[in-house]
Amino acid sequence: MKNRNADTLTREARLAKSLCGDLSKSAVKSLEGLISRHKLSLVDGDLKYLNSGWYVTHSGLLRLAERRHCAGMHVRPVLKSCDPPNSRWVFRAVVFKSRSCKGFVGYGDADPSNTSDLVRGAEMRVAETRAVNRALRKAYGIGICSVEEIGAFSGSPASGDNHHKRPPQPVNGNGANGQHRLRDRLCQLIRQHELDPVLVKSYAIDFCRVKTLKEASREQVENFIDHVADWAANDKNALVCQLNSYLGKQESA
Repeated sequence: MKNRNADTLTREARLAKSLCGDLSKSAVKSLEGLISRHKLSLVDGDLKYLNSGWYVTHSGLLRLAERRHCAGMHVRPVLKSCDPPNSRWVFRAVVFKSRSCKGFVGYGDADPSNTSDLVRGAEMRVAETRAVNRALRKAYGIGICSVEEIGAFSGSPASGDNHHKRPPQPVNGNGANGQHRLRDRLCQLIRQHELDPVLVKSYAIDFCRVKTLKEASREQVENFIDHVADWAANDKNALVCQLNSYLGKQESA
């Protein structure tokens, strides 16, 4: 058993260094603690290293709950705090570790001011995910924040007049409906392959050779989505390495 655990830690540490570059001793030690204590895995996508710190993912928390035989959870919107016309949603989640458990409560909110452009229109689902994550972290004693809760995931709205400008019209003239379909497809791709939305956005800007994603034409975005979908299907690890190459650029920015 000890040899197996040692092999697991070695494999996880090796992958961490290949994906994240040179890690500090404290970061490696923190990773080892998360693996040993909670059986979380970087290989399985349970953890991500962002802004010099480890964060747990939604999928990692769900797998943890399954391993610990979670009895169930109850999630509902807090209607009095929601504002659907302005895309503001607040959810309350309760996780029950056993049939006799009184429940661990977590709240999550989302609106256009604290979510990325890449998930625009999906604020309700983001709020639900954040609530579930907080409840699960409380239930199972996860001290680190989840990726879906932090500002690095949600990003920050554009400042000044640019926030109110309409995006450029797509080259094929399909208008807003076409833009929404592209955005939905990209969001689905991100969720399906558990990619980091902020890193995907950074890669998209670089791929389309624009300063902001709003400047990209519909054709450019379509090409990018096709490119990512194909890469994720054929070699997801290589795609993740490419996305992680933008971590340093974000920190310097």
